[in-house]
Amino acid sequence: MTDAICPCRVTDADKRDYADCCKPFIEEGKAPATAEALMRSRYTAFVRNDIDYLEETLAPGTRHDFDRKSITHWAKQSQWLGLEILSTENGGEDEDSGYVEFVASFVSEGQRYDHRERSLFNKIDGRWYFQEEANRKNEPVVKGKQPGRNDPCPCGSGKKFKKCCGAAA
Repeated sequence: MTDAICPCRVTDADKRDYADCCKPFIEEGKAPATAEALMRSRYTAFVRNDIDYLEETLAPGTRHDFDRKSITHWAKQSQWLGLEILSTENGGEDEDSGYVEFVASFVSEGQRYDHRERSLFNKIDGRWYFQEEANRKNEPVVKGKQPGRNDPCPCGSGKKFKKCCGAAA
């Protein structure tokens, strides 16, 4: 997968190879420089089923709530279609906290979902961590329009949906 487009970039105009994007964080232990970079790497970890990375990048005080079994099940049974960063607020290299608002699109049990979230990230001892979902409490995950079998796959592969992410649906 090192020569493939990074999962966090499949829907972006700025496509980057996994090796030049999230791999240094997930596989090599390098610390993301910004809250957005951590958000992107966490999305990629979901796609790659790297549950250890997801747990390691949680703020230390929140790890007691980490449900490994549920997270593993969700990550494995979902077909991840793409990540869209909607906005960032602070979270730069020289800052200690920031927010990233995003939409993560996926297919689960044949149904497309768009998970929208505003997340709080904090820097502790020079490393960024996911602190908590800072969302509105009343907006649910939204079911998106399911692509037709002959439509282009929304993951950006260029294949028909039925030959790509829709094959398992």
